[in-house]
Amino acid sequence: MANLISKSRKFNHFLLNTKVHLISPFTTSSSGGGGGGFIRPTGSFSGESTAIFRPERYQSGKAGEQLDTIDYEEDENQVMGFPGGKVPITSQMKFISESSEKRLPCYRVLDDDGYPLPGTIFEEVSKELAIKMYSSMVTLQTMDTIFYEAQRQGRLSFYLTTAGEEAINIASAAALSSDDFVLPQYREVGVILWRGYPLEQVANQLFGNKFDYGKGRQMPCHHGSNELNYLTVSSPIATQIPQAVGVAYSLKMEKKEACAVTYFGDGSTSEGDFHAALNFAAVLDAPVVFICRNNGWAISTPINQQFRSDGIASKGQAYGVRSIRVDGNDALATYSAIRAARKMAIKEQRPILVEAMTYRVAHHSTSDDSTKYRPVEEIEHWKTAKSPISKFRKYIQRNGWWNDENESELRRDIRKQVLEAIQAAEKVEKPSLTDLFTDVYDKMPLNLQDQEKSVKDAVKRSPKEYPSDVPI
Repeated sequence: MANLISKSRKFNHFLLNTKVHLISPFTTSSSGGGGGGFIRPTGSFSGESTAIFRPERYQSGKAGEQLDTIDYEEDENQVMGFPGGKVPITSQMKFISESSEKRLPCYRVLDDDGYPLPGTIFEEVSKELAIKMYSSMVTLQTMDTIFYEAQRQGRLSFYLTTAGEEAINIASAAALSSDDFVLPQYREVGVILWRGYPLEQVANQLFGNKFDYGKGRQMPCHHGSNELNYLTVSSPIATQIPQAVGVAYSLKMEKKEACAVTYFGDGSTSEGDFHAALNFAAVLDAPVVFICRNNGWAISTPINQQFRSDGIASKGQAYGVRSIRVDGNDALATYSAIRAARKMAIKEQRPILVEAMTYRVAHHSTSDDSTKYRPVEEIEHWKTAKSPISKFRKYIQRNGWWNDENESELRRDIRKQVLEAIQAAEKVEKPSLTDLFTDVYDKMPLNLQDQEKSVKDAVKRSPKEYPSDVPI
């Protein structure tokens, strides 16, 4: 254990001095040809490629510093200056391969039994932090189970869970600062819980009552909090990704010691917003961390029908974004990777792409039945043998920080809290009908005033056709 802690404390030194499997968007070398330095091709990128964190980096307005990853035999000293930069010249006609020979490696700390891998180096976590992380993962799991059942009982209109992805939620949240701005998708409720969002408010939002911050105007699972720097979830896929770059650029202009963090699934990378965002971030050197939850499925579409590239991390290099692939079912690996990504994003003022490999154990949402497109045996395997919660529990128990009595007490207390939150939220009345028309303009325009009057008149004419628990 002492040896493990000793290795853990070397993490920051390791980041600066050790080759790691983190994809650099470019490499540099000097050349006497062409009157200055340019990028020398370094061979096709493969899973064995590594990057040393160097002081050299791409400057958006400078020519001659863009990576060419193909192993051409260059004509010595032959360089041509194009508007996009100086590039080496070759007499060979050679096309870029559509894929690398080896897949990018996945950073992992713990094996499936909760033992640290030999020689692994990671960010050390204290007993208190480890227990808080584990307790939050269990809270998320318990909450999901109860709210999912409530929807099946007809008490909620919609719900989606984070089952199988609890480590990504909690470990990444633990690695961030409260000053960082989070732009989530819809499977990151654990992040806002970590930041202090109470279970009661989760229930208020799901039931859309008058205490809901959004006043019932959003569908369930669309949480948000100005106080917690957690921007409200938006239903359209991937819109938050370029918005996060804008937030990050604002932080950069204001010289804040903070970054923007955006979450999204592998399906979002099939949207144009993802590609625009990465290019936008790279060109502006925006301090933003892109966290992709690659859980294998975009609802019913498997990843092999979405793209032919090696996952998501490989896409970062094409846009000049440093990237890493991490085991999203490993809480310590995820925590360490996000801590390092945040540090680089802020210190170096650059975007970082993190691909967290995981598996969506649950259905996409309560509107989905995933057994129609994937085998039950596969789901059960990931639910049991690959559970991120079970793996992390083994780790903290082995350290003497947790036992069966702690486990029973935690699960009993969390279940009680969630049930009480549901019962309280159900009894609260809905927001007023007037709230449909407020919070858009400082002073409501005449057309909205007319619409409000029209709706209220309709309710008065046919009261039985409208919900009785919505105040007029």
